[in-house]
Amino acid sequence: MAKKELTYSAALDELKSILARIEGQDVDIDQIAEDVKRSTELIKFCKEKLRKTETEVEGILKGMKE
Repeated sequence: MAKKELTYSAALDELKSILARIEGQDVDIDQIAEDVKRSTELIKFCKEKLRKTETEVEGILKGMKE
């Protein structure tokens, strides 16, 4: 089965879930390092997605001016 491609919305939802888990009173110390690592990956993904989208939008707008 093919792995489902991560979307910006899914990454953001996962980040919110991780944050809620970390902020909760029942923090699993063994899970914190994994949560921080995954959060870092998700943030990097979101930043790259935003940069790519910004570049695409700028290209579209530039094309409209020509």
